[in-house]
Amino acid sequence: GCPGALRCNGFAAAVPPVRDMKSVKQIMGKPRRHWVGDGFHVYPVFHDLAFSQELSPWLMFDYASPEEFPPSRSRRGVGQHGHRGFETVTIAFQGEVEHGDNVGNKDVIGPGDVQWMTAGSGIIHEEYHSTNFAKTGGLFEMCQLWLNLPAKHKMTKPIYQPILHGQIPAVPLPPVGMSTTECAALADSGSGAVVKVIAGEFNGVRGPAATFSPVELWDVELGDLADTSYELKIPEGHNCVVFVRRGRALIGAEGKERPVEAQGVALMHREGSTFRVVAAEPGTQLLILGGEPLNEPIAAGGPFVMNTKEELVQAQADYRSGRLTR
Repeated sequence: GCPGALRCNGFAAAVPPVRDMKSVKQIMGKPRRHWVGDGFHVYPVFHDLAFSQELSPWLMFDYASPEEFPPSRSRRGVGQHGHRGFETVTIAFQGEVEHGDNVGNKDVIGPGDVQWMTAGSGIIHEEYHSTNFAKTGGLFEMCQLWLNLPAKHKMTKPIYQPILHGQIPAVPLPPVGMSTTECAALADSGSGAVVKVIAGEFNGVRGPAATFSPVELWDVELGDLADTSYELKIPEGHNCVVFVRRGRALIGAEGKERPVEAQGVALMHREGSTFRVVAAEPGTQLLILGGEPLNEPIAAGGPFVMNTKEELVQAQADYRSGRLTR
């Protein structure tokens, strides 16, 4: 939380209207769920816009909403499979996810942790509920995002970034029109809004994830106040996707708000550098995905994302012949 008024300076009681406000381009409602392996019951959040230029550099977004799993002796998840040409970003909200790959990385992420894996030239990995979570059972909630790599970095060597929740800065987000004193009091009470900066920069604070192109990934908690508006800055020209993980939000300039229900998403126009969000319910939580569009061809097939069909065919042949990771 905010340690005092110092972190909240600059938010005067009278906030002038923002002229470069981003407007909503499209609202996509909650999709139907499907199973990935036997451990991940996910909403394909991007619908038919997955793997399109519309959301570049983001490719795909699977969200597993909170679900109770009984104790089990079996491993629930997805066995060994290969990737090339992009990155997978896994966020554990509740429960634990276990990862193992051919490079020798073996790791467990728990609530609030992030696993940022650059497949690059090729990696073979597996993803399961952790051994410990399988034994105890419990509530499980996570998401996995696929992030494209620029053409010049597609064949980079694989990289694994484990990002623990304690490494992710939490930046206070004051409501529009709130005075410095009110902001400090709200933050001190622990009921104020917070932006957890996983990647990119928010209000001068940079997230820990190293990226190959300009990207924003923010986990936003809008606090206990309902019918409260917030403004967040994102660079002009970047794509911006606002996912409502929990609760309900109104998104867009004042008088032009569009409602977004839980598990729904708002795709913003690239023009403008500020977007406005109203928490329509207490405890509303968002995931914000932003990024500079790569403006490069996308050739996607199964677990590979390249720029041309020839590169895609080569990736598939390399996987079949055991050369993907050489």
